[in-house]
Amino acid sequence: MPQTLCVLGDGVAGGHGDARHLGWVGRALVRTATAEPLFTVCLPVIGETTTSLAARWREEAGRRWDPQSARFMVLAPGGADTNAGLSLARSRLNLANVLDEARTEGIATFVVGPPPSLQTERRALGALSKAYFDVCDRRAVPFVDTFEPLQSNSQWLADLGASDGLHPTQVGYGLLTWIVLHGGWHAWLGATEA
Repeated sequence: MPQTLCVLGDGVAGGHGDARHLGWVGRALVRTATAEPLFTVCLPVIGETTTSLAARWREEAGRRWDPQSARFMVLAPGGADTNAGLSLARSRLNLANVLDEARTEGIATFVVGPPPSLQTERRALGALSKAYFDVCDRRAVPFVDTFEPLQSNSQWLADLGASDGLHPTQVGYGLLTWIVLHGGWHAWLGATEA
């Protein structure tokens, strides 16, 4: 059966700032072997909040899915909710609504939490990541925490400092890829490491 993977999120989900144009998604896919071909579409919006993500995911992803294919969706919301002043309750509700709607439609979901940035208050971003984890945990949706392992990582912080403070470069995307690959990626896709 054909498989389609749609990735929605912010600029980090789209690999913004990566000179190799792979981001963590491309790097993860290179290390992923599936039994059936996997058609992948990355649909990022730089600075996107979960309110915007919740409003657009169905139309954008729905246009790419073949009704006969197995449907997979990665949500990778960044820290834009914090910078936009959205409450944790609103962020939780937005993510919960998307996950519940996707489940109803038979779409397998995987959530990659927001990584640390130099442009977002650290404590607020950590609280947002924990809120996303809680929403996913209650629904048995795989969640990869990128905030905790990277918040004090000197390579990550140096890479952000050499960039725009929000999007990493090659070193940072390599670190994100390692975290995602070790966060249940292959098991979720029913894939093996290539």
